[in-house]
Amino acid sequence: MATTNQYGSGFSLPELMVPTQAATIFAAQENSLYLPGVLIPTVNVPAGSDSVKVAKLDAVAAQSITTEADPGVDLTVLKPGAAAVNLDLELIAARTTLRDIGGVNAADMGRVMGNAIAAKVDTMVSTAMASLTVDEFDLATILDQFYRSVGMIREAGDNGALTCVVSAAAYHEFMGAVAGSAFAGSETQNAAMKSGFIGTIAGVPCYTSSYLNDTNTGLTATKFAVFSQDAMRLATQGGVRLEAERRAAAVGQDIVASTAFQVGVIDATRGVIVQNAV
Repeated sequence: MATTNQYGSGFSLPELMVPTQAATIFAAQENSLYLPGVLIPTVNVPAGSDSVKVAKLDAVAAQSITTEADPGVDLTVLKPGAAAVNLDLELIAARTTLRDIGGVNAADMGRVMGNAIAAKVDTMVSTAMASLTVDEFDLATILDQFYRSVGMIREAGDNGALTCVVSAAAYHEFMGAVAGSAFAGSETQNAAMKSGFIGTIAGVPCYTSSYLNDTNTGLTATKFAVFSQDAMRLATQGGVRLEAERRAAAVGQDIVASTAFQVGVIDATRGVIVQNAV
């Protein structure tokens, strides 16, 4: 029975929990595109509540004041959108059992649990992206389609920073376009060929997701999604957690990783998801 410093067991719970928890949280944050809250802003749901309402903030026009109006009506007031989006948290969890007999590397187990949480979160986000504005791939190249998607968001009035997430199935098309004559000898091409990352195109950082696929979106030959930070919101409470409980029937410890999470589209006009023409 392994009870060394390298391996944790059901008989050494403190030794088990520290490396397992660290590896779980690290893997969940590192392997999810969205959990860190960089690509899509995160709303923290306060304790005691299981939902949050996110207001759609409409654009407001700046005005030139030329004459004195009635008191209090000089400027049009910026108000939240009339239809707030309600995000109801879902509790997502992954469980494994560490038996007393035999040694298991706690860090490896935590990494697997963290990957499970990351996969579920990214799957939920990919499913939500299908509610963005859907465009069909009918132009000559994937770059042409990408530029049109960016233009559609700009035409809708959003001039902020954008992000692109490319499906794994369309990754070769994007990389092939970057490797072509359009980017010949450019810094973008050199960096992409060296690192394998698509990089930044037209000022838009591009990422690849294994979970942006037809199964999760319900679309046909899903290519990519381009969106601004006002298109979607994540809702979380408490971050990624790990806990252990003695399970006598299994002669070991139940290890459960969990997080309270939800995602929703706030303004579909600020994002475009592209599928093959159907």
